[in-house]
Amino acid sequence: MAKAGLLSLLCPLLAVAFLVHCHASEKKVHIVYMGERRQGDSSPASTHHSMLAGIMGSSESAKKSLVYSYGRSFNGFAARLSDEEVEKLSDMEGVVSVFPNRILKLHTTRSWDFVGFSKGKLGAPLEGNVVIGLLDTGIWPESDSFNDEGMSAPPAKWKGKCVGANFTCNNKIIGARWYNSEDLFDTTDLPSPRDSEGHGTHTSSTAAGREVQGASYFGLAEGVARGGVPNAGIAMYKVCWSFGCSTADTLAAYDDAIADGVDIISVSLGFDLTPYMEDPIAIGSFHAMKKGILTSNSAGNSGPNPYSVSNYAPWTLTVAASTIDRKFVAQVVLGNGQVLIGLSINNFDLDGTAYPLIWGGDAANFSAGASPAIAGFCSPGALNSYKVERKIVLCDAMVAGSQILIANGVGVIMSNSFYSVDFAFSFPLPAAVISNEDRVKVLNYIRATENPIATILVAQGWKDVMAASVVSFSSRGPNPVTPDILKPDITAPGVDILAAWSPLAHPSIDRKDTRRVNFNIISGTSMSCPHASAAAAYVKAGHPNWSPAAIKSALMTTATIMEPGKHVDLEFSYGSGQINPEHALNPGLVYDASEADYINFLCKQGYNTTTLRMITGSNSSVCKSTTPGRAWDLNYPSFALAVEDGQPIQGVFTRTVTNVGNSSSTYTVSMSTPFSVSITVEPPVLAFSKIGEMKTFTVKLFGPKIAQQPIMSGAITWKDGNGHEVRSPVVVYNILPGRKYGIPTSSMTDQKTDKFEGPSMYHKTGILGRN
Repeated sequence: MAKAGLLSLLCPLLAVAFLVHCHASEKKVHIVYMGERRQGDSSPASTHHSMLAGIMGSSESAKKSLVYSYGRSFNGFAARLSDEEVEKLSDMEGVVSVFPNRILKLHTTRSWDFVGFSKGKLGAPLEGNVVIGLLDTGIWPESDSFNDEGMSAPPAKWKGKCVGANFTCNNKIIGARWYNSEDLFDTTDLPSPRDSEGHGTHTSSTAAGREVQGASYFGLAEGVARGGVPNAGIAMYKVCWSFGCSTADTLAAYDDAIADGVDIISVSLGFDLTPYMEDPIAIGSFHAMKKGILTSNSAGNSGPNPYSVSNYAPWTLTVAASTIDRKFVAQVVLGNGQVLIGLSINNFDLDGTAYPLIWGGDAANFSAGASPAIAGFCSPGALNSYKVERKIVLCDAMVAGSQILIANGVGVIMSNSFYSVDFAFSFPLPAAVISNEDRVKVLNYIRATENPIATILVAQGWKDVMAASVVSFSSRGPNPVTPDILKPDITAPGVDILAAWSPLAHPSIDRKDTRRVNFNIISGTSMSCPHASAAAAYVKAGHPNWSPAAIKSALMTTATIMEPGKHVDLEFSYGSGQINPEHALNPGLVYDASEADYINFLCKQGYNTTTLRMITGSNSSVCKSTTPGRAWDLNYPSFALAVEDGQPIQGVFTRTVTNVGNSSSTYTVSMSTPFSVSITVEPPVLAFSKIGEMKTFTVKLFGPKIAQQPIMSGAITWKDGNGHEVRSPVVVYNILPGRKYGIPTSSMTDQKTDKFEGPSMYHKTGILGRN
């Protein structure tokens, strides 16, 4: 068959799976971002239609092209555009950026107790005033986690609604919308806010689910499941489907969520290395911040690689994932009596029966062209079912499990060289994941034994004495775009979290698993994010007038300090530490920041006055210079100094703290200093006489020239002697010459200088969280 003919047959399949367009001339969805909606602009949709009609030549073509008109909370639109039309729109006055509709990926009974938050002390009335908006895969409204018994009506400020067939809101789920700009639906996708993937139901119940007695995953982790703020309202904005989550839909959801009146936005998805004003989460969260709404988002699941952190805008809370003091252990018992420790959420009971054991490489499906090396990895179709039938299979890599079942195997033992063995998956058959060292023991046993046998025991919840520690998959800093802003900001439980689940979704790593559950145990920064979102909502409930920056500061400066000896990358893995919601209610001092502070920050990122006036909708936004500069004067609750190889340690940071503790109080600074770094703080004492009073101080870091120096860390802590300890981490690290303003790529430097005058970058999307 000719190549063109083959492509014509394959392309429709690729289009569904990967959003590939089958014709080069076919128009593709792009987002046209135009900044803040100007006061007096009564009809943004009319403006958007006129712009499209102007470049397309007809009103009818414009109408067919328009996908979304963003105008409730900011200004912009999504439309199907040709390359030529993209170019024309990019040059139009009033347009900040034009970028393609890309696909983002989705990045509990014990976790809240583990962080010392068994039950909030604020009570239902205050919690009930807070609404958490989640951008996710939807929600299953019939779950017990979302019953509204005893809950009052939504707060008077609420303007949201339920949109979609066969979906009813209540006093718990007070809003639900769905978005699908590409009009693509898999057979499992439901065109409604209803969840068929499970992810959104899980994150929603983690953040704000009601108490459910006797929740478990097939009897594992049985206990009381609840969210962090069980009396808060939930608003679901379904932007994610079986194929992922599009940028156009994400911005549409932000446009609605801000206008609907949510208080906290929880986003467990993201891009890596994307310019701030081409990142829908950075754009949406900026406009949310302007309206007093904090966005909590996941750091990503691309760890432990450095520079892998997602969602690094300073106006958002970026959340890493750490373990809790429970891990699921599925022991492997060999016929020679050896007992090996495996990790797996294994609910299958083999009743102690031993089965024949075989290495996948000894069961190669030669008729399918498999070799022992390929079969050793248990690749799909590589196993000989005659040899595997009724046996437990040893695989040299992680597998979903369906290939073992297809070959009539009864169980699987796997090794995992990609991640550390520090979190568990669930599988559709008896399974255990062991270390590479133990894999060698199993293989040696098979080789030395004429009839090797083994069994896999049902998983048990063991106490993890190493908790809390940041899990291997959690994305790490440094911040790839702005090295002077430490990211992630904080860590929260994200490993083996039990929460509600959609009964339409497969419960294990294998999408072919036909079992169904009401609660599931999964891991990811997608799971840690709603923990932090709930903590932010809790602080918001106690302090409804605090700004997003103040809430974020309270969470960061009161975080539980992580043990540095467990983490080679220190604060690049956990930020300020692990969330401590109760302590965050009374932080003593906060590092506040306003829109003007972030505008000054963006000026130093290379954005100019013209662009920033469009973004803010105000002519008062002025950049004195568009020359890239250091971010040392942004009032951030942590300190990061990136030093180019061979240069001396030298940085001056200005910070202002606001008193939110005792009206009359005096704070004295204490410092823990990393090796070879000197820190001075002036003044060393801050005296306050009233609530709301602000004091400014300067931090100077200096030291010798350094090169190839891994992260060094210390801290600055303000103490008042009455229980308030306001702690900020200080990190110093080396970067390559020329990278003090981030990792340069062509994505932003190729833009016209009337839009932007500075470096940034674009990178791949990352999976941000589910099994």
